Amino acid sequence: MIKFILMVNRQGQTRLSRYYTPVELNRRATLEADVVRCCLSRKKDQCSFVEYKDYKLVYRQYAALYIVVGVTDSENELSVYELVHNFVEVLDKYFSRVIMFNLDRVHVILDEMIQNGHIVETNKSRILAPLTALDKMADG
Repeated sequence: MIKFILMVNRQGQTRLSRYYTPVELNRRATLEADVVRCCLSRKKDQCSFVEYKDYKLVYRQYAALYIVVGVTDSENELSVYELVHNFVEVLDKYFSRVIMFNLDRVHVILDEMIQNGHIVETNKSRILAPLTALDKMADG
């Protein structure tokens, strides 16, 4: 099960966070700082899977952006690794350039892909269908 997803820049600033299990607000900041420090300090030739406390961390770097997913021990790391890549492909398909000004759209994409910590959709066209409909209504 997916516990959380973080999108952070190279400086370690969280750009997006989504939690699928309750985490107290004061604990979130500490958790995010520790997780980001753990992943960003690793070298490029090291594995993208890290055991951290109660989680397994799966992360990928895309340009200046890191996407970190915290999962339970029972989750398949490779499937989560591919999910991250699929997520980035969907973002790339929908956004031409800057996504940080459209975080509401990013949350819609995440909601279409993951619900209650479980992967429910990976088909890019089906993931983007609600946003396409919203865009048509806004233009129409």
